[in-house]
Amino acid sequence: MSSAHVVDDLYQGAVPAILPFLVLERGYSYTAIAGLTLAATVLSSVAQPAFGWWTDRHPRPWLVAAGIGLAGGGIALAGIVSTYVATWIVIALSGLGIAAFHPEAARNARKAAGNSNQGMSLFALGGNAGFALGSLLTTPVLLWLGLGGTVVLAIPAFVMVWILVTCLTRIIEQPSRTGSANPLPEGSDDWPAFLTLTAVVIMRSVMFFGVTSFIALYVIDRFGASKAVGGAALTTFLVAGAIGTYAGGWIGDRFGRLTSMRSGFLLAVPALAGLVLAPSTPVALVFAAVAGIAAYLPFSVMVMLGQDYLPTRIGTASGVTVGLAVSVGGLFSPLIGWIGDSLGLRAAIAVLIVIPVVALALAATLREPGSAREAV
Repeated sequence: MSSAHVVDDLYQGAVPAILPFLVLERGYSYTAIAGLTLAATVLSSVAQPAFGWWTDRHPRPWLVAAGIGLAGGGIALAGIVSTYVATWIVIALSGLGIAAFHPEAARNARKAAGNSNQGMSLFALGGNAGFALGSLLTTPVLLWLGLGGTVVLAIPAFVMVWILVTCLTRIIEQPSRTGSANPLPEGSDDWPAFLTLTAVVIMRSVMFFGVTSFIALYVIDRFGASKAVGGAALTTFLVAGAIGTYAGGWIGDRFGRLTSMRSGFLLAVPALAGLVLAPSTPVALVFAAVAGIAAYLPFSVMVMLGQDYLPTRIGTASGVTVGLAVSVGGLFSPLIGWIGDSLGLRAAIAVLIVIPVVALALAATLREPGSAREAV
């Protein structure tokens, strides 16, 4: 499931890497670019909880392969279609494929990980690595082939679909190998805590999409850097995020999931401030790495917290924490883009500093689900 997550989220990472090429080759405005980020998230924001509710009623592991296929196909067409509307539609369809993948994949990953935060972080790490790989792969391919090179990006999707269909579906469908023990959380649903957690996930998502949508353009605009260097800034953020994801699981197992989550938001404040105040490209890249670690530290533990807050609705919880709440954060990208058009990208990045402060205040009200049940 972690390997499938790599491939699926590669197509999420490909979108922000494609954006600078659309600005430079097609002349799209920052607001139009933010609209494409919206396209990548709008269907996903609505559909992921629906897919989660559907899989809660009856598991449907075939959605894992189908979602990856649609995600890859949409990105393949993004550089071929000529109009803005068509580009928006195919990127939206790619987002729908990503929506279909995540709830069922997260359920099976939790089934394998049990109560291990570090185990679940491997699944999340697959997604983070895929997002980073999307940038790392997309930028050189498009530098070499131009926007039409998005067709090449479909290859990993179709290879993974073939692997899932021929080799792994029967494994996913097997009962848990833990025997009679149930590796999934049990107990009653805690909706107030889950809704607070959802608000925290949204705050983290606003920060994340704000950085990934504009960091490459920010470095290009402020320091006069090349497209390749701008792509390197995005890749640095995402690769460092992979470190943050694994570290988040490690901290969660040893010091508690809430400690892991709060640490990420606390670190994000100086990281974003450093990015805004950086005097040169190398310094900006250092703070991009720190910001990546901070943004990803809370991710895997938030997914597990959501599943533990709603133990009778694992698919729905996964659809919200991995999908809806994350995608809702993308809905704020046009606002960040408007600030960039009006006041400059430096101001747009500076506004994001407020977001982790709000998230930290919300996270301070949460309790560990296990502790609450033990108290009862």
